[in-house]
Amino acid sequence: MDQPTYLTVVKSNKVVEASYMLTLAEQRVLLACITQVDSTAELSENFRFEVTASGVADLVGLDSLSNAYRDLKKAAEKLYERSVIIDHPDPGNPQITQRKTRWISSIDYVPGEGKLVLSFSVGIIPYLSQLSKEFTKLKHVARFESVYSIRLYELLVQWSSAGEQEIEVEWLKTQFQVEDKYSRLTDLKKRVVDPAIAEINEHSNLWVEYGQRKSGRTVTHFQFKFGLKNQPKPRQQLTDADIEREARPGETRVAVIARLNGNSVAKDAKPGETFDQALQRKKELADVKRKLR
Repeated sequence: MDQPTYLTVVKSNKVVEASYMLTLAEQRVLLACITQVDSTAELSENFRFEVTASGVADLVGLDSLSNAYRDLKKAAEKLYERSVIIDHPDPGNPQITQRKTRWISSIDYVPGEGKLVLSFSVGIIPYLSQLSKEFTKLKHVARFESVYSIRLYELLVQWSSAGEQEIEVEWLKTQFQVEDKYSRLTDLKKRVVDPAIAEINEHSNLWVEYGQRKSGRTVTHFQFKFGLKNQPKPRQQLTDADIEREARPGETRVAVIARLNGNSVAKDAKPGETFDQALQRKKELADVKRKLR
């Protein structure tokens, strides 16, 4: 089977949100397989996927094929043992609260051809076929170096219609399976969140930034804002507390709003002038300049 010419990865929300942790090499192999799924057709349980080392190397931009073979071999040794947990897998049977299934049912490594041949398990197949909404462009994640970058990117794509999302810190740790690591928030941000955001901003089609919210004295939530890079960032909805906290010495209220939202009209506002007054004055000035030409 030839490598697919399209690079659209289609996954179910339930799989995207499922608690699983794979190595970066395994993530790439699975993503390369999912690109071969026709989301509008039924996926046979007997369908077998071929992933070549050269194909993975091309996808992720590896200079050396020896690295691709090495990663493929590691993936072959580990993928068969990996599993995924899916919450509430059967809407028709609410008594089933959780299902644990392997990612794949069989995997072969063909060293002479530098490829893997694998089959997905019966339990995972329904989440890989007949899907059209939740998808990722593989080209945007293939060059990530951190597995957390891929996971966060997939979550952002899932939330893309909202443009922002607040999540509990503990929920994020569970999704990334680092519940027993990074007990200090600074370590979690340094090792997981910040590198993932940096890679997403550098290599993908999304921009993302984040803040945090406290409950009492403890940071309990991350607040993500994100969007496509070819679209303008939305204006922040600032509260009085936000403006007071962010204000610099001698800075007017309108100027604070302008600086935080990148608004040139408000930046030029005079002391005591409202946004509407500043906008009207700027329009009148533009009219005068046109008449003098």
